[in-house]
Amino acid sequence: MNKGYAVFCDADRQFYDAPHRLPVAGAGRGAQWEALRRPLPEGWQRHRAGDWLAFRPVDHQLPRQGWKIHVSACLDNAERILAEVWDYCVPRSIAFKCVPSRYLLHTRNAKYADRGASGKFLTVYPADEAQCRTLAEDLDALIGGEPGPYILTDLRWGAGPVHLRYGSFTERHCYDEHGELRPAVEDASGQLVPDRRGPAFHVPDWVTLPPFLAPHLAARSATTVADLPYRIERALHFSNGGGVYVARDLRTDQQVVLKEARPHAGLAADGADAVARLERERDALRRLSGLACTPEVHDWFTLGEHSFLALEFIEGRPLNSFFALRHPLIEADPGPGQLAEYTEWAMRVHRLVTEAVEEVHARGVVFHDLHLFNIMLSEDESSVVLLDFEAASVDDPNARQVVANPGFVAPADRRGADVDRYALACLRLALFMPLTSLFAVDRNKAVHLAQIAAAQFPVPRAYLDEAVEEILRGHRTPDLTEPSFPGTVDGYLPVALPHWPHSRDSMVRALRASATPEREDRFFPGDIAQFASAAGGICLANGAAGVLYAMAETGAARYPEAEEWLLLRTKAPASGSPLGLYDGLSGVAWVLDRLGHRERALDLAERITAQPWAGSGSDLYGGLAGLGLALDALGAATGEQALGDVALRCAGIIGDRAGGAAPARAGLLHGDSGTALLFLRLYERTGDGALLDLAADALRRDLSRCVRAVGGALQVDEGRRTMPYLGAGSVGIGMVLDDYLAHRPDEEFERARLDIVRAAQAKFYAQPGLFRGAAGMVLHLSRTTAGGPGTHATDLRRQIDSLSWGALPYRGHLAFAGEQMMRLSMDLSTGTAGCLLALGSALHDMPVQLPFLPPPRRP
Repeated sequence: MNKGYAVFCDADRQFYDAPHRLPVAGAGRGAQWEALRRPLPEGWQRHRAGDWLAFRPVDHQLPRQGWKIHVSACLDNAERILAEVWDYCVPRSIAFKCVPSRYLLHTRNAKYADRGASGKFLTVYPADEAQCRTLAEDLDALIGGEPGPYILTDLRWGAGPVHLRYGSFTERHCYDEHGELRPAVEDASGQLVPDRRGPAFHVPDWVTLPPFLAPHLAARSATTVADLPYRIERALHFSNGGGVYVARDLRTDQQVVLKEARPHAGLAADGADAVARLERERDALRRLSGLACTPEVHDWFTLGEHSFLALEFIEGRPLNSFFALRHPLIEADPGPGQLAEYTEWAMRVHRLVTEAVEEVHARGVVFHDLHLFNIMLSEDESSVVLLDFEAASVDDPNARQVVANPGFVAPADRRGADVDRYALACLRLALFMPLTSLFAVDRNKAVHLAQIAAAQFPVPRAYLDEAVEEILRGHRTPDLTEPSFPGTVDGYLPVALPHWPHSRDSMVRALRASATPEREDRFFPGDIAQFASAAGGICLANGAAGVLYAMAETGAARYPEAEEWLLLRTKAPASGSPLGLYDGLSGVAWVLDRLGHRERALDLAERITAQPWAGSGSDLYGGLAGLGLALDALGAATGEQALGDVALRCAGIIGDRAGGAAPARAGLLHGDSGTALLFLRLYERTGDGALLDLAADALRRDLSRCVRAVGGALQVDEGRRTMPYLGAGSVGIGMVLDDYLAHRPDEEFERARLDIVRAAQAKFYAQPGLFRGAAGMVLHLSRTTAGGPGTHATDLRRQIDSLSWGALPYRGHLAFAGEQMMRLSMDLSTGTAGCLLALGSALHDMPVQLPFLPPPRRP
C-alpha cells in the first residue's frame, strides 16, 4: 500500500485531487491563515504554486540558487510565526513563501507525508550568504525556541524553528543518473545537476559550508546511538513520525522492536504528534500487559529529543503476507478442495482476531487501527497478536478513529468499540475479497463483494451478510434484487462488461461526466501523478491525451471540447514538462497527430528535439525508447525524415548503454523490454538485422530477472514480491516476446511466453488498472499469439468478469477505481480509460492497440 495516496483523498470524495484544491473561502479546512488577508504594499505580488503561496517585490530578482531559510511550525503557533516573518520580510523587501492554511500544514506534517518536505512551513530567500546569516540571526531572535518539527533535509539553527539548506531558488530541471527528470542546481562548471532533497542534510560537493553554520553542524552531529543499551540490527519501516527497528538489548541479549517518535511530526487526524501517539501505545499496552494477543512493553526512553518505545519482538508474519501463500484465487482454476480449505482457514483466523479484540475491549482499550498489516499470525497459524496501538483509546467509549488503513476506515458516526467492530466486519470480507478500500468511494460495494465472495467460495451467505449489515448500518443500501438496467451485474454495476458496445458507451459517458474543462491542471481526473509533473494533466499515462486515445481506439465519438483543451495546454507547455512517451510531450504529440492535429504535433516535436533529450533514461515510459517510438511514428506519418533520424539516434544511445548497469526495474515500461520494442519497430522500418539482435539481447536481460511463481507462471522478481503485470511485470515482457517471435523463431522465448500466459490467468488481481491490474491481463490474453491453455475465449471471458470486481458506478455509468483503490480514476494508466482500452482489445470489432503494440501477425 502506498500511503502517500491518502492525502489526495480529502479534496474530493470520488477522485484523487491535490490537497490545495480544498475551498479556501469561509472557515472550512482549506481556510487560509488570518495573516494572509493583509493587503500587500504597492509593488509586491503574490503567486500560488501547488500548496505554497509566494510573495515577492515585482522588481526583485532572486538568485537562481544558494543558501535558503526554512521555518517550521506547529499547528498552534504557525499563525504567530507567519505574522512575525511577514512583519520582518515585507518592510525589508525580502521574498518568502508559506504553506497557506492549517489544513495544508497538517498534511505536510502528517504521519505518511513526504519526509523530505515535512516541517517546511515558510521559505525565506536571502540575496547572498551575508544576508543569509543576517536573516537567520534576526529570525532566530524573533521566533527562536518556538516549537516545530525538525526539517530532515536542513541544518537547524540553534533550537529551531529556523533551518537552512543549499538548493535551487528557481524552477530548473535535469536528468539524474537514472534518466529521471529532477529539480536542478548548477555545479561549479555551470552544468545542471540534481538538487538532492532526500530526508538528510547534504552540502553539494562544490559548495563550502559557511563558517557561521559550523557550530550548528557540530551540534547536529553530537547525538549518536553509541551509548544506547541497544544495538539496532535492521530498520523495518520509516514514516514522517520516525522509524521502527529490530534491535538487540545488550543487557539481556533479547531481540526487541524499537519504535521511534519525532516531536511535532507525524500528525494524526486529531493533531497528535508521533510522541503523543507513541505515549498512547505505551499506556494502552501497559493496560493490556499479560495478554497473549498483545506485545509487552520493555522500555521507554528519550534520545536527542526523540522518544523510543522498546517492545517485545513477536515471531510470525503479518496477516496480509499469507495471501500470496494461501489465497486460492491467485490461481487460474482452484479446485473445490482448495476453496473449501481456504474458507475454513479464513473463518478460523477471523475468529482468532475477534477473540483477541474482545480481550482487548475487556481491559477498557479500543484498538482503532485493525487491518491486515497490524495482525501478526504465528508461524503455526494457531494464534494472533495485535500490533501498533498508537491510535488506541483507554477508558473512552466515545473516542473517534484518528489513524486508519484505507480499507478499514470506520464511518464518522462510529465511536469507541464500534470502530473495531466495523473493522472486524471489513476483515470478514477482506479475507475473501481484499477490496474493502472501495468502500471509501461507495460503501454499497460491500453488498457486491459479498455476492462475489459467495459465488467464489463455499462460505455461508449468512456469515457474509452479517458483515455487510455491520458495514452498512445507518447507510442507505441499494435493492440488488431488482436489476436497475438491462445487462446489470447483480443490480450494482450499470452494465455487464462483456456487453459491448453498451459497456463502452457507459464508460465513455462516465469519462465525459467526470470532465473538468474549467481547470488548468487537468481535464479528466486520474492518478495522483497528475500533480507530480508539469505535464501530468495532459500526458498519455495519466492525462487527457491517454483518455482521448482510448476513446478514439474503441470507436467512441470525438470529444472536441477535450481536444481543444489539450491544444490550448500544449501551445506553450509548462516549464519542466517531461519529454517522454507516457509521461510527457512526445506521447501527447503522437496522440494529437492521430487525432488530426498534425501542426501542433510537429510543433511539439520541434520543441522536444531542441531540448537536451539525450540524457533521458532508456526506458519506454519517460525515456529514449518511448521518445524514439513517438518521433519515428511522427516522422513516418508526416515525411519528416529528421524525426526518424532522432529515433535511430535514440536506439544507438540505448545500444551503447547496454553493457552498463542494468535498469533498476524490469518489464515493458521501465525495463529492457521497452527498449526491445523500439529496436523491433525500427527493424521493421529499416530491415537492419542488428536491431533484431539488440531486441533479443534486451528481452533476455529482462527474462533473467524473472522467476517461476504459483503454478509455474513466470513473473518478474522484485525481491520482496513477484510481479505479473503489464507495466512492470512479466506480461509486458510477454507482449514484446509475441512481437519478436513474429520475425524470428527462438525456443527460449517460445517457452517463456507460454509460462507468462499463466501469469495472466489468476482469478484475482488487487487492482483493475491497465499497467498494474486485471485490465492488462485482459489486453494480453486478447492479443497474444502464444496459443494453448489460458488463451481461449472462455479464459478471456473469465478475466473480463473478474475485471468487474474493481468497477464502481459513477453517476449511473460504469467506472473503475484507480491505484490503491481509494478513489475512482479516469486515466489510461490506472483507471477507466485503461479498462476501456483493454475491453476494446478483447471485444471491439476493429483491432485496438496499446501504443506501438498492434495485434501481431498470427501464425
